Amino acid sequence: MTLRDSIRTQTRAKRCALSPHQQEESAKQFANHFAKTPMFRKSERIAFYVANDGELDPSHLMATAWATGKSCYLPVLTPTHEKSLLFAPYESDTPMTYNQFGIPEPAISVRHRIKARYLDLIIMPLVAFDKQGNRLGMGGGYYDRTLSFLNVRAKWIKPRLVGIGHSFQEVPSIESESWDVPLSYLATEQNLIKV
Repeated sequence: MTLRDSIRTQTRAKRCALSPHQQEESAKQFANHFAKTPMFRKSERIAFYVANDGELDPSHLMATAWATGKSCYLPVLTPTHEKSLLFAPYESDTPMTYNQFGIPEPAISVRHRIKARYLDLIIMPLVAFDKQGNRLGMGGGYYDRTLSFLNVRAKWIKPRLVGIGHSFQEVPSIESESWDVPLSYLATEQNLIKV
């Protein structure tokens, strides 16, 4: 087992051990402080995700986004075999379907899905993170493939990438790989860290 695998296993176990009440409180605390940031207030097109496997739930923040007239999107697996994501518009009454991992996705036609480059802000799940902006996901590489275009830019303004998780998911360091796309910010139920 590699160090990355070990971190992934241990952190997922801690995450899944949280009670529903602890999960709900963390989700509310995160949403309350993140909704006040200029980054959130200025963003119009925001990608969220459906929490799974103990991930910090961004649904309270999404409700705030809807209430303030923002357009919300959820990731959808691409219909090809390239293991990447597109983003589908999402409202509370959008019909959903389950992908191959059992995660709900909007049942929206391919022609209405957009690429990541058209988003202002992407709220991303993570298993572990460090303060240098390194993110450890579930291991499939979907976000890294989707956002690989950012690695060839010297500087980018959007989309801003915010990895969110519980504060205990922070680790001292994560060895980055050449394909990893660094985050712009990290957010927990306690604080926001600019990378």
